[in-house]
Amino acid sequence: MFFKKDSTETEKNFLIKTCALLIHAAKIDEKYTEKEEEIIKKTLLELNANKEKITQIINDAKSIEENSNQILDFTREVKNLPENDKIKIIEALWSIIYSNDEADIYETNLMRRLAGLLYIDSSTMGDIKDKIKNRKL
Repeated sequence: MFFKKDSTETEKNFLIKTCALLIHAAKIDEKYTEKEEEIIKKTLLELNANKEKITQIINDAKSIEENSNQILDFTREVKNLPENDKIKIIEALWSIIYSNDEADIYETNLMRRLAGLLYIDSSTMGDIKDKIKNRKL
């Protein structure tokens, strides 16, 4: 499903919105770190973002995330992805959350909300969380 290196406007919009969702998860604990940004960059590359455009995508996504008061706009395109692609994004979100070795109440609440918005059942969400958490141990 992921896109070719020369993104169309729709694909670029998808990457920016997905990046905004990842940034939102990174900032929810009010500690946006370089480690989290590295996970975001890696995820964008896995989504076949053009390497030369990653900084611009992140800057655009930061602006969108700062000026938005809801996550619905970020999840609109993601929820229609094939299941395995959504799981890759969920894995990235959990990786961001556990990049500091713990998940606070705001981060776990975000992931619970995203499970519903992205149509991921709680069992799958829990399995992904455990996988990422165990990887950190």
